[in-house]
Amino acid sequence: MPEMISIVVPCLNEQEVLRETNRRLLAVLEQLPLQFEILYVDDGSTDATPDILREFQVLDERIRVVRFSRNFGHQLAITAGLEHASGDALAIIDADLQDPPELLADFVAKWMDGFDVVYGVRAEREGETAFKRGSAKLFYRVIGRLSDTEIPVDTGDFRLMSRQVADALLAMPERDRFVRGMVSWLGFSQAAIPYRREARAAGVTKFSLFKMMRFATDGVVSFSTLPLRLATWVGFAASGIAILGILITVVERLLGVEGLVRGWASLLVAILFLGGVQLICMGIIGEYVGRIYGESKRRPLYVVKERMGFEARSAATGTVARTRAATAGKR
Repeated sequence: MPEMISIVVPCLNEQEVLRETNRRLLAVLEQLPLQFEILYVDDGSTDATPDILREFQVLDERIRVVRFSRNFGHQLAITAGLEHASGDALAIIDADLQDPPELLADFVAKWMDGFDVVYGVRAEREGETAFKRGSAKLFYRVIGRLSDTEIPVDTGDFRLMSRQVADALLAMPERDRFVRGMVSWLGFSQAAIPYRREARAAGVTKFSLFKMMRFATDGVVSFSTLPLRLATWVGFAASGIAILGILITVVERLLGVEGLVRGWASLLVAILFLGGVQLICMGIIGEYVGRIYGESKRRPLYVVKERMGFEARSAATGTVARTRAATAGKR
């Protein structure tokens, strides 16, 4: 039986671009020497995205759809897609066409050459602001310094992985997921393919500044404990400054020299400085404690409202969709 590739496409309010995305994906996949399935994961869309996806599935049995009960986030949508996919290779691509579907053919060629993971490297980034390009470069370089795991620079979640890698990834149950970092942590043989990232074909980005900062925090906290050590170092530094100030004051009193620190203003500045240091350190510790609290509740990663196309696949192949950490939903 020919090998199969599963394409996981997370989407959120992508009604303007979905039809073109589906057309280009089918055009590429039908040229490959593989069976394929396209697995759309609707991450709580509020526009016509669910209706368009339902139409796709009715017209083509190679298309499956998983709909969340609400918005759970991009990384969990990717996770749900991987859990429901049945391919020997699994690829991830966003619905906005910034990552070209045509590059999937190169991914498959590398996979057939024996690589377990093939990922795209953004050599050029069209349609993005200077702030977003600069902040992305800064983030990857910062996390590269902080983390013991080498995460490739200028990459996203656009990648292909073997079934073995996907199963190993799904065995990692953490809630605050940073998929590109998790795949790097797993190891295996990996290959990079540079490409030109296009501007969005339609619609607007769903990643606000707050979501970008949250995502960056997840990446740093998930792959490094250095911020905790930094908090300790800052505490020692603040204590050292305070001890130095005490020594200076004692020496001034013994020598009868007029004090260098005068009035309430200086005292207030010192109090604010130390208070700020303490709050920053507590905030850093709180990020880690908050994640421990989230993991301890043992809630499912996501909740499925509806599945489309899986009944037909089960009848034809005798298999069932992977549904770990999901609540069943039927059409």
